[in-house]
Amino acid sequence: MQEKKSFSERLLLFTEMVLTRRRAKRRIQKEIQRAKNPIVDWIEAFLWAAGVVLLLNQYLFQAYQIPSGSMIDTLLIGDRIFVNKLIYGPELLPGFVKLPSPIKPQRNEVIIFENPSYISRGPVFDVVQRVLYMLTFSLVDIDRDEQGNPKPHFLIKRAVGMAGDTLRMEGGEMKILFPGETQWIEERQYIKQNGMEHPINRLMDVTAYPALYAAGYAMAYSDLGLGVPTSLVQKMQALRSLQYVDYLAREQARLEVLRSAFPQDQRYGALANQYTMGWYVPEGRIFPMGDNRDNSRDARYFGPVRLQKVLGKGAFKYWPLSRIGIIR
Repeated sequence: MQEKKSFSERLLLFTEMVLTRRRAKRRIQKEIQRAKNPIVDWIEAFLWAAGVVLLLNQYLFQAYQIPSGSMIDTLLIGDRIFVNKLIYGPELLPGFVKLPSPIKPQRNEVIIFENPSYISRGPVFDVVQRVLYMLTFSLVDIDRDEQGNPKPHFLIKRAVGMAGDTLRMEGGEMKILFPGETQWIEERQYIKQNGMEHPINRLMDVTAYPALYAAGYAMAYSDLGLGVPTSLVQKMQALRSLQYVDYLAREQARLEVLRSAFPQDQRYGALANQYTMGWYVPEGRIFPMGDNRDNSRDARYFGPVRLQKVLGKGAFKYWPLSRIGIIR
């Protein structure tokens, strides 16, 4: 009759069996690893690293390169920055389903958003482009125009107007009418009163506004098929030496003449009123503008932006090394 083993003996035998199986399993795994092709190992490592990069870029921080001078001096052409994508709710997939967030963009924050005037090549191209852009930390951008320049799919501007605000331009300077107020306040005055640090840059010589208005009037005369008066031609000469002009002011002057010529045409009246009455920011939208006002295509051209299109907040400049720092 077989002698009955004690509990401690049975426990020892079970432990030895488990350890033996574990050693055998590890030995098999090592043999499989040795048999693997080095190229397969490299591909697996690359895919793992790419997956980590995509997750970080999609849901936490994404790298972007500044393509234009619209945010000078806050951001310069060629600056590379990280954008906080978690703060306002990241997209579940690139270009699809934005996750909700209790945090909304605040006035004066630097934000990145989808360009409302961007013409997409299709969802498949957009996803491929964004994945490549994220994987290469903004080094590779396949979305380019006929001249080889990056197309402005995403824009980085400052949140100037919030829901309920009305904004208008006077001589290239922004004025804001806050909800419930009756008096307009100059943006520069508001920034100074609230201790904000960012600059508002102007590239156009403000003394050239009479020449700019004359150019707008002359354009309207041409639209009407009329000869341009000599007095306007003479005033316009001052524009020849200017590299940057306030195109909105010129367009406002053109519309004033056309509205006077065709008072029955409501189109001209509506367009002209937008410049004089300003842009109203409805609920659920935001009014972003570039700090470099004479070289920025922003909400003054395409209108207030939906909050769902705001993808993140400018967080940190990491390149060039001389400009490392927090984005304010």
